[in-house]
Amino acid sequence: MKRAGVVKKRCGCRDPQTGKQLGDRCPQLRVYLKDRKGQPKLDRSGQPQWRWNSGHGAWWARYSAPPGPDGKRRQPWLGPFDTEDEASKALRKALTVLDEGGIAPDRSLTFGDYLDQWLKGKKSLKDSTLASYVETVELYGKPGLGYLKLAEVNDQHLSQLYTAIGQINNLPERARPSEMLRRLLAARALAPKLRLEDGEMPGLKRKKPLSVSRIHRIHRVLSSALGTAAKTKKIPHNPAQYVELPRLPKRRPLVWTAERIARWKETGRVPGKVMVWTPELCGRFLDVAEERGERLYSLYHLAATRGLRRGEVCGARWEDTDLSDSKSLSLLESDDEDDDGLKSDPSWRTVALDDTNIRLLKAWRAAQRRERLAAGADWIDTGLIYTAEDGSALREEYVSERFAAIVKAAGLPPIRFHDLRHCAATLMLAAGVDMKVVSATLGHARYSFTADVYTSVVPEVSRAAAEATAAIIPRKRTQ
Repeated sequence: MKRAGVVKKRCGCRDPQTGKQLGDRCPQLRVYLKDRKGQPKLDRSGQPQWRWNSGHGAWWARYSAPPGPDGKRRQPWLGPFDTEDEASKALRKALTVLDEGGIAPDRSLTFGDYLDQWLKGKKSLKDSTLASYVETVELYGKPGLGYLKLAEVNDQHLSQLYTAIGQINNLPERARPSEMLRRLLAARALAPKLRLEDGEMPGLKRKKPLSVSRIHRIHRVLSSALGTAAKTKKIPHNPAQYVELPRLPKRRPLVWTAERIARWKETGRVPGKVMVWTPELCGRFLDVAEERGERLYSLYHLAATRGLRRGEVCGARWEDTDLSDSKSLSLLESDDEDDDGLKSDPSWRTVALDDTNIRLLKAWRAAQRRERLAAGADWIDTGLIYTAEDGSALREEYVSERFAAIVKAAGLPPIRFHDLRHCAATLMLAAGVDMKVVSATLGHARYSFTADVYTSVVPEVSRAAAEATAAIIPRKRTQ
């Protein structure tokens, strides 16, 4: 069925009596022509001659669309456009989409209202991830672009938003902030007063400019929201896929060498954001954890040797383990990020288990059964491998806090819990494990990332590569 539409020039002027918009009835839209004597020019039919006032109003197109979910008739507007030709082209494109079985965008829905709707469908996310989504929406998405209609959001709007985000705490002196930056700063000022469903948003203490990786994380959340809008046919496509983001800096892990440790002890300064222990330092950490009788010792051993992310090890379930036949652990990859800002698509991966980890897991399971008997009716059956003493899920922050306490007690140079993944990678490479196997074990999104980051990390691996390279060069025998 062919659909019809109309192109009109309209403005936002209002009738002083009723307060309603005049639309295409505004007298300022037309300029009436006069002759040399100041009299109105008339055409052959005796009607006044006129032309469009280029300095007032804009061009819009309107067409009839299929009824919405509520069954009501819809006549969406397209615009504004600078010229009649642009409006006509947009109208023809919209009508073609409808004739080919497409959808008409809902131009009454704002981007801010849509983000609120989208968040309501994200209740299955873990608390920390949901909190980061809410923060992105409340601090950046809604104050930056929430006033726009969802169907109007494009890649340029998103680029402008990310530029403004990059200017937070980073605006040159005497430079005037843009209107978008003003809205973002106002939202941050009000952040501690926002009441969220899971409590109060913590105050924002950050005084440094937002990092490039932070902008990438914000983009991923907004892109996910717009991707859902495209899949549910609220918009024809996801405009976020066309945005060119600032390039992420490569963060190669630095090894805690003896020289760096000595300097750290003198100054307290950590030389890099991503640090990794040598096999000796990792062994010392595990020794201290075991000697202290650390309840989560087997968790730390598993993370340090198999490279599990925090979300993965805290979410691992007994039903996905095989400690006798295949000797493996299947993991639903978490949404925790790696240091390249990338993560693989959510999927299952299987990690092989060595005899030591199997022994530790069996001992942990026996200890967990004793805790279950002690808890009695108060036991919470989550099916998780690592739990609190009542069977409930471990708080991920607690796992990191206990890790930091052991590191401090052992007098070791500091690393994050997440950096145990890097320790696992360096241990595997030092043991001669193939790089592709290392990449698959860690669940990296790209093999090239694994090779790029870890080839030069462990001194043992570097020395072995240097010796192998020198050995293949033909040389004359010398004394």
